[in-house]
Amino acid sequence: MAMLKKRSVQLSGHATSIALEPEFWAVLDEMARQRGSSLAALIAAVDRDRGDRPLASACRVAALEHLRVR
Repeated sequence: MAMLKKRSVQLSGHATSIALEPEFWAVLDEMARQRGSSLAALIAAVDRDRGDRPLASACRVAALEHLRVR
């Protein structure tokens, strides 16, 4: 079972931490590289579009969607 890895990011001027499995972080890092943006900017975009979904869940869904359309 994969251990969760925590990373801290700034969202709207506030520090927050997100705990995800390393596999999801790898996909999110790939997404950011492909978009020419930082991981923080990518997570900020996910945060803006997540609606009522928890941020960690929204990050997982974004990663899965990226892999689905890739």
